[in-house]
Amino acid sequence: MKENNLIRNKSYLFALKIINIYKFLQEEKREFLLSKQLLRSGTSIGANIEEAIGGQSKKDFYAKLSIAYKESRETHYWIRLLRDSGYLNAETAKQLLEDCDELLRILGSIQLTIQKKL
Repeated sequence: MKENNLIRNKSYLFALKIINIYKFLQEEKREFLLSKQLLRSGTSIGANIEEAIGGQSKKDFYAKLSIAYKESRETHYWIRLLRDSGYLNAETAKQLLEDCDELLRILGSIQLTIQKKL
């Protein structure tokens, strides 16, 4: 993969959004449990993509991307839960869910391409 690529950039920008939402939830909403889960899974997506880029083989690359995909699914869950429990407003959650869905589509597509090559 290229050093500067779409999924790497999008996951990094998404992680920054998640960090800001985490700060908001902690400081403004005084929510500490769900926000930590969101922070962990939401920033883990990009971290696993970085590890995939540095992978030693196609199988290693695929394994790390699979973890990033799972973390994206988990993040999607936490965003919905925070929205439906009233901690996040509908518009903020909608934007985050759209970003998360985009990451899921891209990661899924990359996984399919790699599966065909393995």
